[in-house]
Amino acid sequence: MLELFSFKNILIFINIATSLILIAIVMSQTTKSEGLSGTIGGKAQSSFRGKPGMDDKLNLWTKYAAVGWMVTSLIVAYVHMAR
Repeated sequence: MLELFSFKNILIFINIATSLILIAIVMSQTTKSEGLSGTIGGKAQSSFRGKPGMDDKLNLWTKYAAVGWMVTSLIVAYVHMAR
């Protein structure tokens, strides 16, 4: 019988969710140096980035999401190796 809600499947779902959250958070961060877009386009886009304190919050959320992803990845690997 197919175990849809088994412990392993739930862990894999949590792992995929944390990886997608981590990707979304990293993609929404601003770069420290504007790179090529900063030299060509200037700083015109900096006014559309939101509040100044948001970068600090995103950095904190990135740390939490990365630790969550690492922990769930290790647990999924352990459960997979145990069976």
